[in-house]
Amino acid sequence: MDYGFLDLLCLLGSVGLFLYGMKVMSEGLQKAAGDRLRNILSAMTRNRFTGTLTGFAITALIQSSSASTVMVVSFVNAGLMTLAQSMAVIMGANVGTTFTAWVISLFGFKVNMSAFVLPLFTIAIPLLFSKKSRTKSIGEFLVGFSFLFMSLDLISKYVPDLQSNPEMFAFLQQYTNLGFGSVLIFALVGLVLTMIIQSSAATFAITLIMCSKGWIGFELSCALVLGSNIGTTVTPILASLSGNTAAKRTAMGHLLFNLFGSLWVLAVFFPFVHLNVDITQWLGQGDPEALSGYVHYIQTHDPDAYNLLFNNSLPSTHPLYDKVSAMQLDIDRMQQSVSIGLSVFHTVFNLINLFIMIWFTNVYVKIVERLIPAKHKQDEEFQLKFISRGLLNASELNIAQAEKEIAVYGERVARMIDMAQELVHTKSDSEEFNHLYSRLEKYEDISDRMEIEIAHYLNRCSEGRLSNQSKHRIAGMLRIVSEIESIADGCLGAGKILVRRNQSGSKFTDEIYTNIDVMFGYVKKAMEQMLVLLNDIEHAQEADIIRSYNMEREINNYRNQLRTANIENINNHHYEYQAGIYYMDLVSDIEKTGDYIINVVDAIKDQIRTVPD
Repeated sequence: MDYGFLDLLCLLGSVGLFLYGMKVMSEGLQKAAGDRLRNILSAMTRNRFTGTLTGFAITALIQSSSASTVMVVSFVNAGLMTLAQSMAVIMGANVGTTFTAWVISLFGFKVNMSAFVLPLFTIAIPLLFSKKSRTKSIGEFLVGFSFLFMSLDLISKYVPDLQSNPEMFAFLQQYTNLGFGSVLIFALVGLVLTMIIQSSAATFAITLIMCSKGWIGFELSCALVLGSNIGTTVTPILASLSGNTAAKRTAMGHLLFNLFGSLWVLAVFFPFVHLNVDITQWLGQGDPEALSGYVHYIQTHDPDAYNLLFNNSLPSTHPLYDKVSAMQLDIDRMQQSVSIGLSVFHTVFNLINLFIMIWFTNVYVKIVERLIPAKHKQDEEFQLKFISRGLLNASELNIAQAEKEIAVYGERVARMIDMAQELVHTKSDSEEFNHLYSRLEKYEDISDRMEIEIAHYLNRCSEGRLSNQSKHRIAGMLRIVSEIESIADGCLGAGKILVRRNQSGSKFTDEIYTNIDVMFGYVKKAMEQMLVLLNDIEHAQEADIIRSYNMEREINNYRNQLRTANIENINNHHYEYQAGIYYMDLVSDIEKTGDYIINVVDAIKDQIRTVPD
C-alpha cells in the first residue's frame, strides 16, 4: 500500500470540505427555515417514538447513519430541533443503519449517495443567484448538503486503502486466544478502524474478509462490529466542531448512546453472541461459527489447497482445481451465513439498545448538558421556553404562555446591553473585541428569530375564538415584541459604531468612557424596571410605570447635557472632532434604546393593563 504526503493533504482537504459543507448547510438552514419546515420537523419528532421512526426512515433511505446524524446535528445547530428530539432521531438512526447491513448481506450493493451530488449542484447554483433571500438560502443549503456528501466520499477515497490490503491485519491472529481480552482488543480495533476509514460498512467488509481467511472466529467478528458502532460517532463529532453548544451536545449524546449500549453487550458478550448464532440458524442461514473452523481445518490439513484458495490465480488445468472449487463453494455459502449472522448481531444489539435507552432520553439530555455546559452562564442557543410549535387547542390559555415567553425574550435582550457596554471598554482590533462583537451579532440574530416565532404564535392564537379583551392583549403583546427587538437592534447598533470608530483610528478619552458608562447605567436601570413590568404584565403597578417614565426623563436630560458639553470639549481640544462624532452617535444610540424601553412600558399601560370592557 503506497500512501504519500499528497494523499494525506487530500485527506485533510476532504475533512476541511466536510466542515465547510456543514457550516454552509447549517447557515442556509437557519436563513431558509420557515414555519413550514419547523412544523414538519416538530411533527416528525413530537415524541420520542415518532422521532425514532423518523431517524430509522431517513437512515434506511440514504443508507448512511453518519450522514443522517450529521443532518440531525445541523438541524439542532440551526435551532430547528431540540436536544431531546435529536436524541430520539439518533436512536432511530442507529437501528436504521442495520438496514444497510441487511442490504449488503442479502443483495451485495449499497446506494451511492455521492452520485446525486453533481445533479444537486445543478439545481443549487442557479438558486444562489436569485434575488429572493429565501430562495438564495435554499441554494446555500443544497450546496452545503452536496459538499457534505462529496466530502464523505472523498474521505473514504483518501484514507489508507485498508479494505484492499487485509494482510495488514494478519498480525491480529496472535491476539485471538486471550478470552475476553481478545474481545476487548478487537472491539478497540473496530472502533479505531471505523474512525480512520469513516465507514462502518467498510469495517463490515474487512471483518468478513478476516473471518473468511480463518484469522478470526465469529465471536471476534462481532467484537469488531461492536467497536465500529462506537467508531461511527466520529463523523457527527467532526460535524459539531463548527457548530454551537447544542450541536456539540447532540454529537456527545450520540457517542454516549453507542458507548453505553456497547458496554452492556460486553457485560454479557458470549451468551449474547450465542443467542445471535441460534437466531441465524433459526432463520435457516446455517451456523456462522462454522466458517473459521472450516478454513482453519483446510489450513492445517491441506496447506496447498489453502494457498490456492486465497491467491485468486488457480488455472482450470491445475490438478487440485475441482477440489479447491468445491471448497470455494462451501466457503461462499459459509460467508453468506457469517454475513447474515453479523447483520443479526448488529440488528438485535441496536433494537435491544433502543428499547432500553429510549426510556432514558431525558437522562441522556441532562448528562450531556453537564458534560458540555454553555459557554456562558446564559445559554446562547435559540430555543423557545414556554411556547411550542404544535397545535393550539385553547387560545385564551395560550396567551398566558406567550406572556411568559415575552418576559424570557426581554431578559435575553437585556444581556445585550451589558455586552454593548463591555464592548466599549474592550481593546479595539483585539481578538476579545472580535469575539464579543460576534456574540452580540449572534444574540441579535436570535432576537430576530424569537420575534418572528412569538409573533407567529400570537397570530395563530388570534385565529381562535377570543374575547375582545384577549384580542386587545394580543395587539399589545405584538407591539411589545416589536419594541424589544428594536432594543436588540440598538445594542448591535452601538457595536457597529464602535467598529467604525476602530476603523477610523479614533480614541475615546477617560471622560468619554465615564459619561458613556453613566448613560448605560441609566438605560440598564430602565431595562430592569421594564423587566419587572414584563414579569407580571396583567398586574403591573402604577408606581412601577411612573418610575419608568421618570427614568426615561433622566436619560433624555443626561443626553442633552452631554450634547452641550461635547461642543465645548471639542472647542477646548479635550478630544478630536472625529472622536466627538462617534461619541455622540453612541450617546444617541443608547438614548434611542431608552425610547424603545419606554415604548414597551406604554404598550403595557395602554393595551394590556387597561383593556376595553
